[in-house]
Amino acid sequence: MKGKERIMSQGYRVTRRELFGWAMFDFANSSYTTVIITIVFCNVFSSVIVGDGPEFRLGNFLWSVVLSISYFVVLASTPLLGAIMDFTGAKKRFLLISWLLTVFATAALYFVRPGLIIPCMFLIVLSNIGFSYSEAFVSSFLPGLGPPEDMGKISGFAWGLGYFGGLASTAIVIFVIHAGVYTIDNYANLRLVGPVTGLFFLVTAIPTFLWVKERTRPKGLPANETYYSIGIKRLKQTVSEIQSFRDLVILLLSFFFAYAGLSIVICFAFIYGDQIVKWSGTTQTLMFVITQITAACGAFLFGFIQDKWGAKKTFIVTLELWFAAIILIYGVVEITAFINRMLGTSFKTEHMFLVTGSIAGLGLGSTQSACRAMVGMFSPVTKAGEFFGLWSFSNRLAAILGLMSIGLLQSLFGLRNAILICSIFFMISIFIAFYVNEERGKASALEHTGD
Repeated sequence: MKGKERIMSQGYRVTRRELFGWAMFDFANSSYTTVIITIVFCNVFSSVIVGDGPEFRLGNFLWSVVLSISYFVVLASTPLLGAIMDFTGAKKRFLLISWLLTVFATAALYFVRPGLIIPCMFLIVLSNIGFSYSEAFVSSFLPGLGPPEDMGKISGFAWGLGYFGGLASTAIVIFVIHAGVYTIDNYANLRLVGPVTGLFFLVTAIPTFLWVKERTRPKGLPANETYYSIGIKRLKQTVSEIQSFRDLVILLLSFFFAYAGLSIVICFAFIYGDQIVKWSGTTQTLMFVITQITAACGAFLFGFIQDKWGAKKTFIVTLELWFAAIILIYGVVEITAFINRMLGTSFKTEHMFLVTGSIAGLGLGSTQSACRAMVGMFSPVTKAGEFFGLWSFSNRLAAILGLMSIGLLQSLFGLRNAILICSIFFMISIFIAFYVNEERGKASALEHTGD
């Protein structure tokens, strides 16, 4: 790709090195979301730090609460920070601070031990705030990396690469420091999960800061103004202009319900396998490997499909995959029994759960990547920080809805029945997505001439 080729007014086709540097942040930050939020530390928290077995209802509920608190802080502040970031032209500086916050708060999990619930919750809140900020900040670079027709491939490549980062970091945690057994007896190894994950994130994100360029031009601070007041004014201006970006608003509303379902899957899938399916350690490892590979393949594949089919159609297809996967997850016990009766086989429930995980994995990266690419298409370069701040706002508000819903429902009806709320969220998201006009959304971004 030619590093200086301008496409319309929507950005450059940057060098391959810069694209790789940007994508490496997805590789790096996947260590946090995979090891801490999805696979390992979520179980450490419920099983060891809280330790209210055998059903772990308090541990599961507190896990929902701690993540919801962090998401509330993020949704209340990210749009404002995005506006300030666009004005100051300091995307890399904001990204640097959020990255270091995640790294050090995650590493500090080394100092928590069984029974220290509040300190552990505090560190998860801090680290997840940093992670959520960094996810929005790094995404704000996307509109400047290439023209709209490349957004699907660029976002899909980075998101797919991220799953290999999650795979690598989790393999280190489970196989090198032996943190796959969630018992007090193994806590000497479990306490290393935080520092190892923090170190992985620290080292592998360095290419992003070396190779990704800051293209937003800083503006001088007017007299009698502060960055806070400027940020508030820019947000008010964006709100007043929001009717010009109606398709972005519809997309964010659709993704709001999609992410409510996704947040439950991300945070509770392996808890579900451990508590409901009662899988073995081997099956847990296989599920992790399968979902990471299929998620990476899904992100890569749908990234290219999106540029052929269109972003809207691709996004809806991935949501339909999710609806099917949730129904299969809920009925996995009955489906296994039915197949065994029909075929005379002796499959275990955990084996069928692996098949379900493959389907879910295809949608895991592709849904989020497709939406991120569409936000990039619908965002003027001069407002990328604000609009990706709104994207983060939508995601975190949705996560609060999803996590608090599953937390309350599983405490009342058990985790298996509560998981059905995801299917409702995905159906609502599909219905809303039909109202997105992709071409009109791209045209609105190109026509915008404001600061």
